[in-house]
Amino acid sequence: MTQRTDTPPAWDERAQLVTFLDYARDTARAKCAGVSAEDACKAPLPSSPLMTLCGLISHLRWVEYYWFHVMFLGEELAGPLTEATDDDPDPEMRTAVDIPLPQLLAEYEEQSARYRRLVSEYDLDSTAKRPISDGRHVDLRWVILHLIEETSRHNGHLDVVRELVDGRTGA
Repeated sequence: MTQRTDTPPAWDERAQLVTFLDYARDTARAKCAGVSAEDACKAPLPSSPLMTLCGLISHLRWVEYYWFHVMFLGEELAGPLTEATDDDPDPEMRTAVDIPLPQLLAEYEEQSARYRRLVSEYDLDSTAKRPISDGRHVDLRWVILHLIEETSRHNGHLDVVRELVDGRTGA
């Protein structure tokens, strides 16, 4: 596992944004370190049956895919998100319990590396090919900030789930 840091190698805007997104990603992975295969699939919150460690990591992976590939680059939707319905809005969380957590973490890390490269190739002012729900086209900066927020929020969920399934806190 990489050493987490929220201190960027330089103080320009891109370095700071990328560092904080990587820090949030690394934190998500750290919260899963050493968990048993059984505990990784447990949903300890009765009102949230999809909230497992596997489900949350899968969700983070597919949320990044959605924002970078579908919204920013304008590519067609693929993967489990194509199965989303009003009754099953998060199929990537439901199906994740059938995938070993180490595989989900490896896929998330591989994808993170691809997105680091993607972010390095575009200006932060580059606009998304697809509009958000209000019709506006956000820029790459907004996408990165949104993913920092999304990943950090789900890190809180990972904290709670991890403590409930095996008592581990911190990371």
